[in-house]
Formats: sequence, C-alpha cells, structure tokens
Amino acid sequence: MAQTTWKVDPSHSEVQFKVKHLMITTVTGHFSKYDLTVTTEEDDFTKASIDFTADINSITTGNEQRDGHLKSPDFFAAEQFPQLEFIGKKLEKSGSTYKLEGDLTIRDITKPITLDVEFGGIVTDPWGQVKAGFTLEGKIKRKEFKLEWDAVTEAGQVVVSNDVRILCEIQLVKQA
Repeated sequence: MAQTTWKVDPSHSEVQFKVKHLMITTVTGHFSKYDLTVTTEEDDFTKASIDFTADINSITTGNEQRDGHLKSPDFFAAEQFPQLEFIGKKLEKSGSTYKLEGDLTIRDITKPITLDVEFGGIVTDPWGQVKAGFTLEGKIKRKEFKLEWDAVTEAGQVVVSNDVRILCEIQLVKQA
C-alpha cells in the first residue's frame, strides 16, 4: 500500500481551547502557529500516523495581559517548554463518529487523551488539491499538565476552571 502524507491547511483550520472564567462565562483562546502531519495508507485515516505541535508563544485570547500570564511559569512556561505536542495513536469508528486516542504533552507531562472526531469527507478543491476535513472535540484537566495557577474570589468562586475544552477544525491537504 502506498503511503500518503497530508499537511494542515492553516488558512482553513482552527485550534481552540475554552475555559470557564468565574464559572459563569467561557474564555476562548487559540494557537495561531501550529503544524500537523498525517501519514495514511492510501486515504485510510483509521491507520494514520498523526503528529501535531503548537507554538506556545502563539497563544491568543484577545487579551495581551492574559496571554502573557498563560505563557508564564504559572501556566505553560513557554520559555522552558515552547511547544505542546499531540501524537495520535488510534482512530476508531464509534457509530457515525470516530474516537481518536493519543498522547498529549504539555510542559514535561505526557498523558493519554481521547478526542471525538467528525470526519467531514475528502474533496478536490477548484485548484486540484485533494483536501480532507475533520472536527475534533475533547476535554482535559489542566492541572494534570502542571497548569496549576489558581485563585478564588472573596465570595469563594473559582477564577479558572480545571476543565479545558479542546475544539479544532482541521483541513488537510494531500501532498504530491
């Protein structure tokens, strides 16, 4: 079987995270610099090798002060750990969707995670490029990855939740 390499199309992809603030609203952030390479047998993504990295210094939440805090040792420690990495291990059909199991490394901590995946399909764009689309969702506990900063309001409200939702829209381009 022929090996096929796919690369992320960053202009048609998003890598986001969402965290509850004061447990009443959600703050959304994203990484603007990331890389994703997927290697498949033909076009079979269930046997894919998946390697994703994101540049911690590209984190953006729409608030410069908060972004600086996220890059600090209280959270990602970007100077010491400039990238996070996800290595996909297994993509398995589950009803009409898929489950993607893999290892997420943030700081120096690697933990297995499972993401829900919706496969959008494979199409050829107007310029002859073959593209594949995916929507991924999941949840991690930030404190398991040493993202431990915490604060409590005077009324006893948690400032930042431990749960972090991961939301990705990924468009891949088949490489010649």
